[in-house]
Amino acid sequence: MTDRTADTPRPDAQVHFGVFFQGVNHTTIWSDPASGSQIDFETFRRVATTAERGLFDAFFLGEGLRLREQDGRILELDIAGRPDAITQLAALAGITDRIGLVATQNTTYNEPADLARRLAGLDVLSEGRAGWNAVTTDNAWTGANFRRGGYLDHAHRYERAAEFVATVREIWDSWGENVIATSQHSPSWAAPDAVRTVERDGAHIRATIRPTVPRSPQGHPVIFQAGDSPTGRDFAAAHADVIFSRHGTFFEDALAFAEDIRARLRAAGRPEDDIRILPGTQIVLAEKESEVEEKVRWVKESQYTGQTALSLAGQVWGRDLSDRDPDGPLPEQDPEPRPIAPTRGSPRGGQDPLEIAREWRARAEAENLSLRQVVTASTERSGFAGTPAKVADELARWVRHGATDGFNISPYLVPTGLDEIVDWLVPELQERGVYRTDYTGTTLREHLGLRDPLTRR
Repeated sequence: MTDRTADTPRPDAQVHFGVFFQGVNHTTIWSDPASGSQIDFETFRRVATTAERGLFDAFFLGEGLRLREQDGRILELDIAGRPDAITQLAALAGITDRIGLVATQNTTYNEPADLARRLAGLDVLSEGRAGWNAVTTDNAWTGANFRRGGYLDHAHRYERAAEFVATVREIWDSWGENVIATSQHSPSWAAPDAVRTVERDGAHIRATIRPTVPRSPQGHPVIFQAGDSPTGRDFAAAHADVIFSRHGTFFEDALAFAEDIRARLRAAGRPEDDIRILPGTQIVLAEKESEVEEKVRWVKESQYTGQTALSLAGQVWGRDLSDRDPDGPLPEQDPEPRPIAPTRGSPRGGQDPLEIAREWRARAEAENLSLRQVVTASTERSGFAGTPAKVADELARWVRHGATDGFNISPYLVPTGLDEIVDWLVPELQERGVYRTDYTGTTLREHLGLRDPLTRR
């Protein structure tokens, strides 16, 4: 069933799926008996091969450079700790055939020559399936793990990122086309002047680089970007192939974001369809409509355990609340106006903690809610929930009305949480003509329908 009504701007658009294997987080239900290890290779293998069976574009690996902390101690409630992303993806490249492999890698605490080489190596070994989620960090807490901890001002993080990406692209472009011998009878393994030296003398990066890895079938890795600030959006419009956004729950919000990105692309001199927008989202499916509400409740209550609720409330109140009963009332005292350290995410979102406390207390009194129930109920709805048919209709609407190009799905349970998506949702999308029935290309760039890299047009 293909939607070709006059008010559908993109009647032939297709839904693209990636799976986001998160880094540090509490939304993965690690304590459920069905949950697998967050470290063992078997978990990564199961998720990646399930996604490939579902014809997903990419397996997207989050990464944190330091474990989150609270009150000076490792926050043991979150999923935390993971082998190096490129190492993991290189292992997955050997047991998969088509799915893209995207590594989150930081532009602040890496060096262009080294990272470009490792990503190019993954791209060549996977025959053109690599992607790079280029992220920035400026805080000294993360930087303390590195030789130059705390050196980068917040205002300069995207300046360095722009220089970093430009340098990496130069490295990837330094090898010519068809310069490697295809026959043992050739006079040399590589053509004369097959590779050129890269010189960079910028404000943040100074280097002379003789690149070592030839081009892959897709030219070079696909570049993802996840910043949402105005500066981050401009950076994406100038450099990225794909945006991994947080606008994956509300249609109007997603559409406004997409329109803003298209405007920034035009301002940057690029076609407005030159970037694929894949917001992160969660999908909860139930076979019957009558089962949806109960499934959603189970997922949310499993994500927001009593101790997690106390930890989040403790950030609002500015004190350790771990000795309280999460099923009891909110604290009687008002929050302390303490700043939140950058050692973990904060539920404040820039809001005054006294204002949050007033809102939570009013809701608790009106609805007779415990501390845990207030924290859970006050968390904004995330993603989609419903029967496979209902969710398929909604995802098709988003894509064909230009709100997004697809979704990067975060399973709430690994490694089995993707099974329902592949077995129930994908067939519904295929029936509607909005999802591929087979891979038609071999590279990540082909899966996403992207043009050649920006530097090769």
